[in-house]
Amino acid sequence: MFNFYKLQLALKNTWVRIGLLLLTASLVAWIALGSQTGQDTSPIVRSQDISEITGLVAKRDKLDYLLIARPLSDAPRYIYKFKDSAQLHVVKVPSTSHINLEREVLLRNGLPYAIARDDYLASHKAVLQDEGGAMAGVSSFVQRHAFDIFLVVLLLFVLKFGIPGMGLSASVISPDKLKGSMDDLIGMEDIKQEVLHLEDMIRNRAVYKQHNIDKPFNVMLTGPAGTGKTKLAGYLAKRLGYPLIQASGSALESGYIGGGSKALNALYRKAAARGNCIIFLDEAQALFMPRGRGEKKWEDDTANTLLGLLDGVKSDEGKGVIWVVASNFDEANSQMDEAMLRRFSVKINFRLPNKGEREQLLRSFLQRKEEGLVDWNDMDLAQVAEITNNLSPALLETVVDRASLLSIQEKTVINTDLMFRAFERATIGLTDRATTAEKTRQRERIALHELGHFFMQIDPYLREGLSLAEVKEKSHLLKISTESVSKLNALGYVLSAGDDMSLRTLEEMERDVMQLYGGVAAEELFYGARGISVGSQNDIQKATSMLDMMVNRLSMYSRSKLDYSQFKSELSGEHTLVQVEAKADELYSDTLKAIGDYREVMDGLKDVLMEQYVLSKDQIFALLEERLDPEPLRLAA
Repeated sequence: MFNFYKLQLALKNTWVRIGLLLLTASLVAWIALGSQTGQDTSPIVRSQDISEITGLVAKRDKLDYLLIARPLSDAPRYIYKFKDSAQLHVVKVPSTSHINLEREVLLRNGLPYAIARDDYLASHKAVLQDEGGAMAGVSSFVQRHAFDIFLVVLLLFVLKFGIPGMGLSASVISPDKLKGSMDDLIGMEDIKQEVLHLEDMIRNRAVYKQHNIDKPFNVMLTGPAGTGKTKLAGYLAKRLGYPLIQASGSALESGYIGGGSKALNALYRKAAARGNCIIFLDEAQALFMPRGRGEKKWEDDTANTLLGLLDGVKSDEGKGVIWVVASNFDEANSQMDEAMLRRFSVKINFRLPNKGEREQLLRSFLQRKEEGLVDWNDMDLAQVAEITNNLSPALLETVVDRASLLSIQEKTVINTDLMFRAFERATIGLTDRATTAEKTRQRERIALHELGHFFMQIDPYLREGLSLAEVKEKSHLLKISTESVSKLNALGYVLSAGDDMSLRTLEEMERDVMQLYGGVAAEELFYGARGISVGSQNDIQKATSMLDMMVNRLSMYSRSKLDYSQFKSELSGEHTLVQVEAKADELYSDTLKAIGDYREVMDGLKDVLMEQYVLSKDQIFALLEERLDPEPLRLAA
């Protein structure tokens, strides 16, 4: 019996698949053509086309003879032969059609015919066989259904081997072609130690086997995008001297059952054939989701196949294969399949760089540029690292690249100011002053709205009695602008340095909500409750999300520390909604009251902002030194 599995192993590239597809199509076409040409060479030509009989009237001069075999049966045969041909034409017709043909065609047109005698039928037995036996039946069937057969064969081919050119794209990269090294992971010393430990486990398997640790060292890399997971897989392969097979998890979503499984098995066979090899599956978070969550059965099939492959094989075939699977999520912030997690003996969680590491990364990126392009005497990397909080290494590199573009366009060197502008361009996008130039009333509203956010940011510090210099030091503000930003679909913005959002306290989160409410409160302060614009929509959405977390998920206002979002009861939902509304009303009222103390100074700053479009942090605090007396605020607190 033909072994299709061995055939599948032989199909190692797209061209072989295409060749098989063309061969199949050619075979079907050849069979169909053979049945057609057979009509010209076979002694008997069969048909069920009644029009052949009616057409004999016009060909009566060429007709040698016309016989009717078994006219009283359910399926009489018309047998005719032309004078200049050795072929017999046999037309099989139903009995009812025979009666009409005999009366309306043969007799009416005087076409001579006879009833076939028994001795004639005995000498021409093939005439009465249905379509001339099995082989003739197959030929006739193929002739009539050649296109249908081609479609069926094509469908079977696609289901078994996939569409040529549409399969999982995975190239094998030899260790000498891999670039970079572990030194390129600036900082991240904790992650480097994990990798070195993993390397030791792989190199010294015999030592670990003494402790009965002999399972595959599958590696799970998790963490935010742009933190170096992909690079790390390459560094590991290079250090070990292993070839790397890299593929994307999204490419496994073939859309038909078994497609992802076949792709994974193909990856495994390709790796196993090389002995020691690393398979790096990137962007594979979908495979870690709990199985049985949806109607797409192929997703579970793909995950089940990966589970089996991660377990390794009983033979020595795949003992050198190491799976490194990367995901932007981890079990701490997303529900994952427990069976999948158990397959990974090593888990390395990437994090965003801290301030010191950001400074090292920025210095490393800038040092790669030719000498003279960076003004190191006018470069405060500590300040740049401060404003780029919560940016990944990839985004930090984007900021540096953006600084280079600005440097080229403006024919200047890269300094601190240019890095600030590059950060703004990379995070905010292009700004346009012309869009808001003629919209005086809208610009005025935008100016007041953005100033409202700023004053609610510094309000807690002023009420604590800090000096303006101390407040400036604590403030994350970079600038306030009334220029439009197409990326944000906004007519103005407040640009602030990133703030570490981990381990926020209740008090800090309430301040964040009040800062969000600062814009809409400023609009109500100057235009009244009915003068609030739709520009506050994004602020209100963010505030609602934070309040929902504080009340429902963190239970910050209840002695019962429960995650109310897990309760599906309508009563619990109504109860927490009442709490959210009450807290939102309280915080907004406090915001409106607090911002009223800044009305006069806000009105003055608004006029300056309208004139200059943009005010930097230094400019704003210089104006506050002239126009704001913080003492009454401290006394009112």
